[in-house]
Amino acid sequence: MLKKVPHTFVIIFGLIILCAVLTWVIPGGEFKRETLIVNGIPREVIQSQSFQFVESNIQTWQVFSAFFEGFVNTSNIIAFILMIGGAFWILNESKSIDIGIYSFLKFSQKLEKSRALKKIGVNNIILISIMFIFSLFGAIFGMSEETIAFTIIFVPLAISMGYDSIVGVSLCFVAAALGFAGAFLNPFTVGIAQ
Repeated sequence: MLKKVPHTFVIIFGLIILCAVLTWVIPGGEFKRETLIVNGIPREVIQSQSFQFVESNIQTWQVFSAFFEGFVNTSNIIAFILMIGGAFWILNESKSIDIGIYSFLKFSQKLEKSRALKKIGVNNIILISIMFIFSLFGAIFGMSEETIAFTIIFVPLAISMGYDSIVGVSLCFVAAALGFAGAFLNPFTVGIAQ
């Protein structure tokens, strides 16, 4: 008999409860901070060897507002994903995504008549082009969780090209993550580091 995995919210709430219990056990502490001027910009940095114990901030009823505070702190990302998800739901219900994929694949099959493209492989060119674009998105403006909405396009595209659904997910997820890792204009990594 297989054990059923609890719902995601149950797991998250269990972790919140565990962390709240640990605030009663683990003593509080902090490092002193100082402001340094780096290239004319003030930066707040931690002083080494300055750790000291402070009064613990014991959590009790705050665990019940943790979900709400988390939603408030990330409301811009949640709203962005809901809007894109709603737009893709409308496109999916109208079958325009399926029609677009089939017409794109018919166009790509016409390209296979060229000997040079047939040797390289039109599917290879399509996969590389999509991954290159999404890696640029990750490298330039830090696209990460926004790729969730694009899986609804790339999974059917990959399956209709003869690949697995994991390839469709990887087209946007892996490419954006690689671009994010090697970011050259990404405000979330380069901006913070500077």
